[in-house]
Amino acid sequence: MEITTELIKQLRDKTGVSIMQCKKALEEAGGDMDKATVILLKKSAEAAVKKGDRELGAGVVESYIHNTKSVGTLVELCCETDFVSNNEEFMKLAKDIAMHIAASNPEFLKSDDISDDVKATVREVLIKEVEGKPEEMKEKILAGKMDAYFAERVLLSQAFIKNPDLTIQNLIDQAIQKFGEKVVVSRFVRYAIK
Repeated sequence: MEITTELIKQLRDKTGVSIMQCKKALEEAGGDMDKATVILLKKSAEAAVKKGDRELGAGVVESYIHNTKSVGTLVELCCETDFVSNNEEFMKLAKDIAMHIAASNPEFLKSDDISDDVKATVREVLIKEVEGKPEEMKEKILAGKMDAYFAERVLLSQAFIKNPDLTIQNLIDQAIQKFGEKVVVSRFVRYAIK
């Protein structure tokens, strides 16, 4: 399949990744948009790992207040330089994450933030759901249920509300690939009128 500029533009609009990287991914995928998207997600994750030990020295604090004025969030999105933190696309990413937090109400930033006590409590509740299952399958089923339970409550594991095909971590990984710098959600807070 011919790699047209329109096809490259569609992939860039979908992923936000540079034109050259989109072209290379489409060439590698033989023009298949879905395969190219997967290739770019994989490369974004690899780029994030490479930049993981860099120092953060800049960032933005972004807010989002829902139009009902009953829910609001603050999110701190950090990067390495002021050049990136002052970039309009970086600020838009921070705004999108703040809006996502308002909508999805995550309890934890990352899986490491979940205490052993919370895990034990959830395990205690979910263990009742695997009663009657074959003994050799119980642990595997329980682990799957716990992963699913916490994926909904950990910000970086949640499906992005604007594009459920991506998690917030995928969004961050794409930003790392796009900006060429380490990008991290450092912390967030969500307020809601009960």
